[in-house]
Amino acid sequence: MKKVFKICNTVCRTALLLSVMLTAALFTGCRKKVSLPKKQGIIAGFTQIGAESAWRTCNTKSITEAAEKNDIQLIYFNAEQKQANQIKALRSFIAYQVDVIIFVPIVQEGWDNVLIEAREAGIPVLVVDRKIKTKEPNLYAGYIGTDGYQEGVYAADFLLKRFKNSKGKVNILQICGTPGASVTEDRDAGFKKQIGKDSRFEIIASLYGDFLKSRGEEIMATILEQNSGLTYGGKKIDVIFSQNDAMTLGIIDVLKKNHYRPGIDVTIVSIDAEQAAIDAIKNGQLNCSVECCPTTGEQVMQLVKKLAAKEEIPAITPVPGIVFDDTMDLSTLPERGY
Repeated sequence: MKKVFKICNTVCRTALLLSVMLTAALFTGCRKKVSLPKKQGIIAGFTQIGAESAWRTCNTKSITEAAEKNDIQLIYFNAEQKQANQIKALRSFIAYQVDVIIFVPIVQEGWDNVLIEAREAGIPVLVVDRKIKTKEPNLYAGYIGTDGYQEGVYAADFLLKRFKNSKGKVNILQICGTPGASVTEDRDAGFKKQIGKDSRFEIIASLYGDFLKSRGEEIMATILEQNSGLTYGGKKIDVIFSQNDAMTLGIIDVLKKNHYRPGIDVTIVSIDAEQAAIDAIKNGQLNCSVECCPTTGEQVMQLVKKLAAKEEIPAITPVPGIVFDDTMDLSTLPERGY
């Protein structure tokens, strides 16, 4: 009788997975092929926010490769920058009765209902990279990621050091990420708190670029078209602080096309430390990039194993980073991999 039940349970889970795959086809266009689990073991559902940058692609690759290495079956959904798609994916994972949900949230709020459903189904949720806010406590097991606030502090520290002997005002244009995302708000808060220690610095505008290279290009092109030179609101732009490398690289491209010298005519500080950003520092077109490490896959899988075994995990698992700038010899730095 137990054998029959086990077979029935396997059949049911397979049928549910087919349903999950059909749902994926409907709202992601089957961009990522999902394979049926071929054996028993830990099964995790993983929803990523998209593939908007080299950083994000590397983060996804790190998690999927670590899952395979650790013999964990992974059902993956690319939400294509839409919260509604992520909620559908989470509900599909719950329907399939995965052992653990791995979740990179697009924004902080709006997850309570689906996380309550996961809790009622007895499925632990691991939040990765971006934080969330919930009305009820304990709707997710833990968070792993970098400290966005500290990244903002590091960016400000570089500028405080760079301009320590400068006289007069230093005008900063800040290009933020996605509105409502924890990393956007944390980096902004850390940067403003730290840079506010020196009254010479003024943030003349904070614009949203959604962490996209195309939006960085669009914002910079619009500023140059609508203003006289490299200015905003009648004020000269001395510094551009961009919250990720994708937007930064778009900004650099537009400045070069318009015969400006990025890194010289304007000081540029970024976050992520992608290989392209490191190359830009080497080429003198970017002054600083604060590392936000995407290769957290192995750490994520170790936490998944603990959760699948019904063990508790830390509320926060921090991921450290390094600051790279144009005062450093980066010639022997290994390839970043993203």
